Amino acid sequence: MAGADESQAARDRERERREQHHEADVVVVGAGVFGCAIAYALATQGRSVILLERWMHEPDRIIGELLQPGGVEALRKLGLEKCLEDIDAIPCYGYHVLYRGEEVAFSYPPLTGDGGVVVGAGNRKEALDGHGNGHVKGEKTPARPEGRSFHHGRFIMQLRRACLAHPNISVFETEATATIRGQHSDEVLGVQTRTKNQETGEKVPDCFFGQLTIIADGYQSIFRQELLGTTPVVRSKFYALELIDCPFPPANHGHVVIGDQALALLYQIGTHETRALINVPINHPAASPANGGVRGYIEKVVIPALPPHVQPSARAALAADGRIPKSMPNSWLPSTKQTTQAGAILLGDAYNMRHPLTGGGMTVAFNDALLLASLLAPDAVPSLADRAAVRAAMAAFHWRRKSLTSIINVLAQALYSLFAADDWQLRALQRGCFRYFQRGWTDEPVALLGGLLRRPLTLAYHFFSVAFLAIWLNVLDVCGGHVLGFLKLPLALVQAVLILWKACVVFLPVFATELR
Repeated sequence: MAGADESQAARDRERERREQHHEADVVVVGAGVFGCAIAYALATQGRSVILLERWMHEPDRIIGELLQPGGVEALRKLGLEKCLEDIDAIPCYGYHVLYRGEEVAFSYPPLTGDGGVVVGAGNRKEALDGHGNGHVKGEKTPARPEGRSFHHGRFIMQLRRACLAHPNISVFETEATATIRGQHSDEVLGVQTRTKNQETGEKVPDCFFGQLTIIADGYQSIFRQELLGTTPVVRSKFYALELIDCPFPPANHGHVVIGDQALALLYQIGTHETRALINVPINHPAASPANGGVRGYIEKVVIPALPPHVQPSARAALAADGRIPKSMPNSWLPSTKQTTQAGAILLGDAYNMRHPLTGGGMTVAFNDALLLASLLAPDAVPSLADRAAVRAAMAAFHWRRKSLTSIINVLAQALYSLFAADDWQLRALQRGCFRYFQRGWTDEPVALLGGLLRRPLTLAYHFFSVAFLAIWLNVLDVCGGHVLGFLKLPLALVQAVLILWKACVVFLPVFATELR
């Protein structure tokens, strides 16, 4: 009993230290996906944590709505799986691709007991009907992984409630504005903030101090340039519609729609709501003011590419308020080493981003939180003020995360290049990718996309298999259909080289960047 009383007394002292003196083992800036996850993970290890958030109300954003199975598993390991409950989350068993009027659906493959992929099971009939687990004609199959899709704000509030309920976390609604540096060194000691005075309504200066400061202030980070010196690359934007009671079989799948100039991603985020994310390239002529802008592009180019039974819901959503739909930039920000900045770590979207087409952002964030917490565990790093130990942990973090993040990042960028093809070589690769899926070669690719399979070389194998299939299909187009078609073989060979070269240009630079 005495030991329990001493532990409670120690927790009370730490809480007083956090709330009265604004001091803790860790200060986390940003109560979003990554910030909540790392705060909870470190607090569960016994660390004293301060979590800062500029705005504690439920966010209304169009990002972070699809969690891949690998992210669901990481959430479970973090002890936060209950955050998926009571938010009307929808199971997701796989993907459904519509390509210029043709379609194919495939599920996340079952996994063996040791985490291996059961190849050859991805296109069974139960996948097309949206039933992920159970028996097929009396034959028992391994349980299928499932992702979840939901309203982002509801999920974030569940994560925040978990942090608010944790005895080792104190949450403050305050706006972080700058880092605090040491007088005799350049190490980060904490952050300056502005906190709203509840009596006057004015924001007053405040400070929070920690042995370690973890900053996760999102894709519009104000600390990124200071701590990393990197800048995201933006090639397009996603504009969002919310479709109400929209029929779109197969159920419980993410839907990718590829048209002549259209690319859209649709997935159910509630019992009655389906999110449609519509890709609009920067400065696209069809989205110019003369053509009606973004609304004109969606109405004239994208909606006609959707299945007929989806179009009425899309038109109703577009007409709902008469304004330009909400948007977000589709950014690419490769990761960089963080071993030189003492006292501070920048993570989450502030640190590393990829195109959201594949819905991998939260899966990366939760796995990063899981990995970082294990590397900073008290038995490995007793004191977070030990700069050398933290630096060694971050060096290990940079390389160990790549078995997952390199796959998700490269897939996101490469698939976007193919699906939003704007030249004939990319369109050839786009068709090759769809035919690859049609042939049933989907188990390992969709396991890679879902964060279930962590073998980067397997990704390279499948990508270039798609490229060679695209080359073969192009040769058949050029040389087939005529008795003298073989005379066009030299042209087909030249085009084969150009298609392969384009595949290398799309894949290899991004892949090489991820290996640094």
